[in-house]
Amino acid sequence: MDEEALTALAFGSDAGSSDPIPRDGSPRQRLLAAIVLGARGRYAAAADLLDPLRRGRDPLTASLAASTLASHRRQLGAHVLARKLDGEALLAVGLRGAGEHRTGVAGDGSGLTVGGWAAVGSGSLGVNPGRAGAGAVSAAGGAGSGRAAAGLGRAGAGAGSAAAGAGSDGTAADSGRTGSRTDSPRLKTTASPGGPRSAANPGSLGVPAEDPHGLDLPGARADALLGLAADNLALGRISAARRLAVRAAQADRRWRATVRGGWVGAEIELADGQPEAAVAPARLAYETAVARNARRHIVKSGIVLGVALLAAGQEGARELVVAAAVDAEKYELDSLNWVAARVAADLDHDRAEEYRFRSRQVLHAVLRHADPCVMRIAHESPWVPVGPG
Repeated sequence: MDEEALTALAFGSDAGSSDPIPRDGSPRQRLLAAIVLGARGRYAAAADLLDPLRRGRDPLTASLAASTLASHRRQLGAHVLARKLDGEALLAVGLRGAGEHRTGVAGDGSGLTVGGWAAVGSGSLGVNPGRAGAGAVSAAGGAGSGRAAAGLGRAGAGAGSAAAGAGSDGTAADSGRTGSRTDSPRLKTTASPGGPRSAANPGSLGVPAEDPHGLDLPGARADALLGLAADNLALGRISAARRLAVRAAQADRRWRATVRGGWVGAEIELADGQPEAAVAPARLAYETAVARNARRHIVKSGIVLGVALLAAGQEGARELVVAAAVDAEKYELDSLNWVAARVAADLDHDRAEEYRFRSRQVLHAVLRHADPCVMRIAHESPWVPVGPG
């Protein structure tokens, strides 16, 4: 399977293929392969590809790989691990092009440089993990159904989950080190607000000035900022999440960043108890994904918009979520399949038990393909319904 085929699977209209996903090739091919594997719920295999890339010498490759891995962690409730990876991703590429070089994310409104953004990822700003349930409680209240919110799980329709749509692309050769699978940052570059500083990599494939899918420096910054927004939201820091989402929109306004920004915006409003306000960003994400005919993003956006409509008491939720469940099953998007089925159970009462059974079945398969440490976190997470029901 060549790079064009992998790109089509990651961002095109046909997200399914019976061909095996290659585990070798150029850094770009390996990153695209990791995105596809993550979408199918094969998280351990994706991590095996991403870890060497995020430890490589090229800052763009490292950033995009770290953001992709963070997305996969969030999908199973590992928000603290994801936050470290997103901080690592932003530190690798800097903040130029993402609005002003200084911005406030702490509760006291203090300005932070790039080092401060990294602190958001490392947890050194004093974020209290004990508040992790705050955002989830708000979303559950707004959804109008406890089980719908549980089905959403914040791992499924949360912006940070991005369900492999958050995946990014790298274009320079990695260092060749396999390393152990760990989420602790090991940066190879020194970043500044003006952008990354690194020597030219002789193995680089060359990066186009503008990638159609945002797989470039502006896209990498947006990925990292949106990931940090989702991480902070999961920790109950709604104001910080809003500011980070604004910075992401300033960094990149192309289709993929628009879709992911819509997911984040909708979840922020749900967590803030404003379900009516969640509909507009969710609808923008869905319409943008449909216009691009990006199958995975259509599925994820359908779930997000369906939950927003349900929360706001508006019509159309059932059709969107059931369609998302059908497509997730058809294209083997297991990272989304269990979420869509979980939410569909609350919207299609005649088939509720069937959907719940399928959700548990797919989630069990996904967890079997996860790293042992992430599997443990998922079992402990309030956002991943691994128990009965």
